[in-house]
Amino acid sequence: MSKSFSAFGLAVSAVMLTHLPAAAQTKVTNEGISATEIVLGTHQDLSGPIKGWGVPVSNGMKMAVEEINAAGGINGRKIRLVVEDSGYDPKKAVLASQKLIERDKIFAMVGPMGSPTVLAAQDILLDAGVLQLFPLTAAEFTFKFDPAKPQERLKFNNLLPYVESTRAALKYMMEWKNFKKPCIMHQDDEYGKNVLDGFNQQLTVMKVQPASITSYKRGASDFSAQIAKMKSDGCDLVVLGAVLREPIGAMTEAKKLGWDVTFLGATPVNVMEVPMLGKDAVEGLYSASGFEIPYEDTAKGKVKDWLVNYKKMFNTDANTQAIIGYNAVMTFAFYANKAGKDLTGQKMLDALESGEKFLDIFNSPPTKFSKTDHLANTITQVQQVKGGRWVLVKDNLMF
Repeated sequence: MSKSFSAFGLAVSAVMLTHLPAAAQTKVTNEGISATEIVLGTHQDLSGPIKGWGVPVSNGMKMAVEEINAAGGINGRKIRLVVEDSGYDPKKAVLASQKLIERDKIFAMVGPMGSPTVLAAQDILLDAGVLQLFPLTAAEFTFKFDPAKPQERLKFNNLLPYVESTRAALKYMMEWKNFKKPCIMHQDDEYGKNVLDGFNQQLTVMKVQPASITSYKRGASDFSAQIAKMKSDGCDLVVLGAVLREPIGAMTEAKKLGWDVTFLGATPVNVMEVPMLGKDAVEGLYSASGFEIPYEDTAKGKVKDWLVNYKKMFNTDANTQAIIGYNAVMTFAFYANKAGKDLTGQKMLDALESGEKFLDIFNSPPTKFSKTDHLANTITQVQQVKGGRWVLVKDNLMF
């Protein structure tokens, strides 16, 4: 996001907030808070097409809850986390959210999974006054809000947004490698649309026409038609608005056709499983990313300890998704502590909008919100698969 655009947006939002009628107050729930407990909810894909995200995210969240509670909780209150399985199905996400609100009486929804699933359930949360915090999607609807609609103030996102990160990574790759015929293969949902928007916006600014635009159905496994079309269209750079299995499938198909083309993934592609499962098929893949992925054999200090502890708890290696889930709960805990011993929904909202910075142990960009900006950062990296793991190519990118 350009600095001038950000400044303009903040100024307009500030003016609109200033001129809100007195009656237009944000309703925020006090459910889920007792003298001894804070109840949080989340919905994850634990059984569907992106369970490779949902399972480690929920593990990371559980690990954070255990650490916080073992240290005495948040101002004396222990966290109780209720996890529901959405199967990456919007209808199931709605039912899960209704259950979490009506039966479990959650205080906040933390780290819910997926663009289409979060979008489907978002209004249910906001109407009930439940904070939607740090969802596992960087779609713009999760942080952009209309100041004239008070309930939209309950949305906060600490992930790198798809539009801005796609623009920054694409700009870097186009200028670095001098590509002339970029194309895109994207998932046909809200997530994929955000990546496509970033792709189109950046090419418009650069005055470059896309060589090919193609999509696939969420959960698809055959990409032969899409790859054949892009090869026929002469693409020299393929942007992937994909998640985990699709980059592997697309690059495997390209190799079958003997097509030597450069692939650039959106941020969800930047996970350990892609090189681990894709092996030689994904060697050389580039991806936009928000932070460097730590590996146990090179990590040090608190990060090293965290990776070792995660493996002890779950009998598997930690990954990007686990880190994001862990950070979602740790970020909540930071602001809940700032809200004070007499925790209420309004005090939590005030703490989130206070401008206080949260710094994680992984050297990620700081998380910081204000009353007019509920997005943490837009600083992008580009990483590449080399020797079966992700390595940093370029840091501090903006379009």
